[in-house]
Amino acid sequence: MDSENGRLQRLVQLLRDGDEQALAELFLWYRDKLWRMVNFRLDQRLLGRVDADDVLQEAYLAAAQRVEHFRKETEMSALVWLRLIVGQTLTDVHRRHLGARMRDARQEVSMHVPSAQASSISLAAHLLGHLTSPSQAAMRDEMARRLEEALDSMDPIDREVLALRHFEELSNNEVSEVLGLQKSAASNRYVRALSRLRGILASMPDFSGGDSGPART
Repeated sequence: MDSENGRLQRLVQLLRDGDEQALAELFLWYRDKLWRMVNFRLDQRLLGRVDADDVLQEAYLAAAQRVEHFRKETEMSALVWLRLIVGQTLTDVHRRHLGARMRDARQEVSMHVPSAQASSISLAAHLLGHLTSPSQAAMRDEMARRLEEALDSMDPIDREVLALRHFEELSNNEVSEVLGLQKSAASNRYVRALSRLRGILASMPDFSGGDSGPART
């Protein structure tokens, strides 16, 4: 682990020193995390037209054009910077393909701390997509509506912590870094959000699914 951390720090320093190859290696280092981010947040209406790989390819080109900004952001980690670039790219993709059909600002996902908010629509879609049996397909629209309404009642940051830990599979340390929270605060918010989610699902007797337990740490 120490050797991996040392390699990561060397890559970051090389990038700050102007080594263009270091960007490609850093992007590859975080690619799985960035892919899960896009896969979770990509608007369902774009499935079949755009995929996570398309967004990441565009985001890499954007990062290459903005690498000088990272060199000036001495307090920002490579992970947070790359997530910001990917988030901005994803927003551009949504606007380009959906235009006026984009959801209202309350439901649109913002990628930048401190106003980052996981969309209730994305959360509901992934819960139904992964946890609902095929026999319940006819009820999904109604169940999605009810889930979205219930999830909207959660604190936005708690929703974001839930999305980052449970769906994007970030560690608690990474969540605290991405959201600018103390590690203990990020952990407490996740426990609270997970408890709230389980309560929401328990209140829906027609919802059947597997374990909604915590993601990997």
